[in-house]
Amino acid sequence: MKTALLRTPLVAAVAMASLGFCAGASADTASLEQRLLELESRIAAAEQRAAAAEQRAELAEAQAENRLAADEVEERLAKVERQASGEEGFSFDVYARSGLLLGEDRKSIEGGPYVTPAGGLGGAVGRLGNEPDTYAEAILNYRMQYDNGAKALYRTMLASGTRTSDDWDDDSDLNVRQVYAEFSELPSFTGAFENASIWAGKRFDRDNFDIHWLDSDFIFLAGTGAGIYDMQLADNWRSHFSLYGRSFSDYPVDRENPGVTDDTDSLILTSNNYFGNWQWMVNALSAADNEERDIGEGQAAANGGFHTMVAYHGDSFFGLGEGSFKVALLHGRGLGAEVKGLGSDGNLTDDAQATRLGLYGTTYLTPSWRIAPVLFGEMSKDRYVDGDEYEWLTLSARLANEITQNFEMQYEASYQYMDLAPNGYDGRNAVSGDFGKFTIAPTFKPQVGGFWQRPEVRVFASYTDWTSELNDYQVDSAFGSDGFTGGQWSFGVQTEVWF
Repeated sequence: MKTALLRTPLVAAVAMASLGFCAGASADTASLEQRLLELESRIAAAEQRAAAAEQRAELAEAQAENRLAADEVEERLAKVERQASGEEGFSFDVYARSGLLLGEDRKSIEGGPYVTPAGGLGGAVGRLGNEPDTYAEAILNYRMQYDNGAKALYRTMLASGTRTSDDWDDDSDLNVRQVYAEFSELPSFTGAFENASIWAGKRFDRDNFDIHWLDSDFIFLAGTGAGIYDMQLADNWRSHFSLYGRSFSDYPVDRENPGVTDDTDSLILTSNNYFGNWQWMVNALSAADNEERDIGEGQAAANGGFHTMVAYHGDSFFGLGEGSFKVALLHGRGLGAEVKGLGSDGNLTDDAQATRLGLYGTTYLTPSWRIAPVLFGEMSKDRYVDGDEYEWLTLSARLANEITQNFEMQYEASYQYMDLAPNGYDGRNAVSGDFGKFTIAPTFKPQVGGFWQRPEVRVFASYTDWTSELNDYQVDSAFGSDGFTGGQWSFGVQTEVWF
């Protein structure tokens, strides 16, 4: 606008002069017009320079804003992707079960997969329609990823279990079962350690694996310590090392004077090796001064032991069709004779030895029928006193028929044979016999479709029977209780959740 206002009179004056209308104009007038033209030119040039500068500033600002916005978007997208993949951020995992188990008289009854006399030795039976407890695990995870590519995991696990059906349990046993940190993809790790991760704290070992239908681990390694995972020692050889500590606390030094107690630490040094689908685990156990423990009958407890496991993790149903299977053979001596819960039993003798075999498989028989058979057994001797012998074998199968998207019928048959000769240990009597259980469980879930789909809500009816001789095993055990006899029905409801 400024340029246009100045130009209008100037252009008119120039036109008048060129047409001869201003022939008599003085030299001063011409000089003034010239100066006005020069001023207009300078002003126009200044305005152009200012406009150009303003445009350059706006462009620079826009470029800067665009660059920052792109960086921010890229960073936020990467963070969201890491969180979605579980590589960064907070996550919450849960396992929980809760159920009511009633007998024919509508009263609570004993139950659980370890209810038989062999249960104290690890002899589990089928758990469907056989659990009277409430148990919950809450796992809090926080994952971080750093600019150099390193990752960190911090985990805390809380767990609680109770057998009361009350809404408030004064005897609740809330525990902190895991607290540890684990670092992986460390850029300074090279060679065999390039993909290795290190950890320290209290934890369940990452490579534990179980038979869910019996609520029994093949192997359960846990405690407080440190370790390293995933060392690549050869093209087909991946290895882990760890040291776990557990406690044998407040054990009686003198059984005649139970107030005289001591404690010691149980240490487990582990080498866990994978060769393709094969796994070979070797454990050395020690517990300083544990031999001072008096376990009765003039026996002293072991202060060391050895344990090994060979396992195969199959990616088919025993090579017969689609599905999966696992099989493991375990053997231990001394403190290693507790072949599942490593380092958890301080009463074992130096001469104790045990051998256990476990296997299970999963497959679909038809598009709507699936089955999971289990074989699980152990032989042990000189376990707690010289000359004791224990044998047990469990055969079990879980069968399910998926009827609708939200409903299936589950069935479980479980059988256990046991021949137990404790040789007087802890007042126990020699018994042998059979236990059997059959369960029918109509089951509801948000979506059917596999062995590991949870949550689910079940109602069930179970029939159990066993050899009456088993009631004589131990006075204070379930099988020694008044009224705990074979040939009985039980009923109940249960929910099971994990995510």
